[in-house]
Amino acid sequence: MPSPAGATPPYYSNAERAALALTEAITRLSDRADPVPDDIWDEATRHYDGKSLAALVVAIANINIWNRLNVATRQVAGQWKP
Repeated sequence: MPSPAGATPPYYSNAERAALALTEAITRLSDRADPVPDDIWDEATRHYDGKSLAALVVAIANINIWNRLNVATRQVAGQWKP
């Protein structure tokens, strides 16, 4: 499966490409037997220290949980009105 991070325009930095690849891997868990392969994780660790990498993983997880909650409850992002 080609990663969108590998197909991104050239104006993304290598760090941004690593973050996009990690995001794709964490988000698409069922696409492969090893959802976050060592090469993707290792590339992210080359660009982010432990604290920054932890923040990135938590941000990815946070976005994913809200997307999954919206899908499960059939909520369209931006459409909710009190």
